[in-house]
Amino acid sequence: MKRDTKTSGVIRRVIILTGFLFWLMPAIASLAATAIGGEKRPVLSPALFKGKTAYTYQIAREIPAVLDNIYCYCHCQKHSGHNSLLSCYTDEHGAFCDICQNEAIRAYELYKEGKDVQAIKKMVDREFAR
Repeated sequence: MKRDTKTSGVIRRVIILTGFLFWLMPAIASLAATAIGGEKRPVLSPALFKGKTAYTYQIAREIPAVLDNIYCYCHCQKHSGHNSLLSCYTDEHGAFCDICQNEAIRAYELYKEGKDVQAIKKMVDREFAR
């Protein structure tokens, strides 16, 4: 009898914890939607690269304020200490990461459509969040 009570207590805790995690997930996702930025380092020259890579470094030079407000979904903030998507273009990280490049291109497309930074940020978060 005690064993059944103990098992049901464990199951109850697992259910509560699972519910809490589902409740917490939107809050965690919204962290990406908060202003980040603060990148002070210069963007590397697009002339150092070719093709799509050069194009994304040019984008970073053209719209740094936009990219500095976007979370990079390769999660380089955790593994490379980056502040924002713009940080990926202050070193060679952006040259080797399709996620960084695709985010920059998408942000630039939205910018060219006349979207403001907040709208761009929301759309990039929606499209790239995993």
